[in-house]
Amino acid sequence: MSGAGQRRGLAPEIRDAALGAARRASVAAPAARGLAGGPSRPVAPAPDMAPEARTDVAGGRPRGLHRLEGWQQMQALDQATEALGVASPYFRLHEGRAADTTRIAGRDCLNFASYDYLGLNADPGPRAAARQALDTYGVSASGSRMVSGTRPVHDALEAALARHYGCEAALSFVSGHATNVSLIATLMGEGDLVLSDAYIHNSVSTGMALSGAARRSFPHNDLAALERILENARPLHRHVLIVVEGLYSMDGDLPDLPGLLALRDRFDAWLMVDEAHALGPVGPTGQGVFEHFGLEPALVDIWMGTLSKTLASTGGYVAGSADLIRLLRHRAPGHVFSVALPPVLAAGAEAALVQMGEERWRIEKLHANGAHFLAKARGLGLDPGAGQGFGVLPVMIGDSLQAARLSERLLARGINVAPVTFPGVPMGAARLRFFLSSDHDTAQIDQALTVCAEELARLRDDGLGRLMSGSRRDERAGS
Repeated sequence: MSGAGQRRGLAPEIRDAALGAARRASVAAPAARGLAGGPSRPVAPAPDMAPEARTDVAGGRPRGLHRLEGWQQMQALDQATEALGVASPYFRLHEGRAADTTRIAGRDCLNFASYDYLGLNADPGPRAAARQALDTYGVSASGSRMVSGTRPVHDALEAALARHYGCEAALSFVSGHATNVSLIATLMGEGDLVLSDAYIHNSVSTGMALSGAARRSFPHNDLAALERILENARPLHRHVLIVVEGLYSMDGDLPDLPGLLALRDRFDAWLMVDEAHALGPVGPTGQGVFEHFGLEPALVDIWMGTLSKTLASTGGYVAGSADLIRLLRHRAPGHVFSVALPPVLAAGAEAALVQMGEERWRIEKLHANGAHFLAKARGLGLDPGAGQGFGVLPVMIGDSLQAARLSERLLARGINVAPVTFPGVPMGAARLRFFLSSDHDTAQIDQALTVCAEELARLRDDGLGRLMSGSRRDERAGS
């Protein structure tokens, strides 16, 4: 959920409660409010503090965190949701492996909140490869790749990724988020321009900000808008990078890859595709968005992806030209100054990539589940938005509070699915986001969507009843 206040565009019910909570918090002795939100003692200001910093000092260290806008919004929203009786839908504790089912608070649940798209997380193949690497190399690489961290399993994984994308080379990173941050910040700089889809991931936005390059976003999948920007801005910049996702993680839709390549060529730009969610779910054999459109992967300048979805590991990768990878190996901060990907994770990811290519039934099952989900959802009157059946399937709710309450009610009935609310998605576009797996069966999907439709109808009926009751009270008060 988002921060508080009408300025941020929250639904009225949340906004009013959040503002009320914020006002109460501002009156209730802020100097006695601690970092953890509980009782604390006032702290005398240090002699060398600036006069404006000597008031309203928190009891914890670092002092002053509670004056940050983000902290205040978080506190206000916590108080508002508590006042409205909505439990947090986040940080649910899973007791064991989260696959098509999971165990939360001692109870078995259907699980639609994990992106183990092809069910490889606990499959014997990747597990055996990871176990062998663990026995051979230990838990950690114990150093950066440049210093002492490179192991044969890293080279094997990167060679497999390069073959997959028809590229000259690939490079792995210990973090998927850091992959995008390091890649863009290394490649782009002052005098350059980065253009990104409005629905791009935070890691790309962070890398753009750190790069020092000019940056602009274009409306989601609107290539006409992108073309207009390029016409005006391309002559003003040294290099231009266009960044899109192969499968958008909030809406479950695809980019127009052929159209993007045409614009790339026309305006002498670079094209980067983030395949974090596309590898596995997209394409007849799960190869990714290039396979979906029947294109050679080498046509794209830069492929980026994560190891934590289909490949059931952790980390990220970049695939491209030998020159690009050589530059990143020596200059990307997330590679040069970070420990190497643990060998156990590199070995597991490579085994998962190989197994994905050998066991195509997994992709076929995932696609069948996606098609069934779409048909069932629409049959029940649920709105799957722009979802196309590729593993990420939204059920559009609209109101953020209602989405959180619906997730809570589903969990009470043994179904775990997370809400996505503003500002993670635009105002009025809150949804439940279902991650499908080849491990799911149609009975599980039917059960989850049927319960979702039932509870959503009850929530909306309850909301209408409260609205009508409030209107009657207003009429009586005015009579």
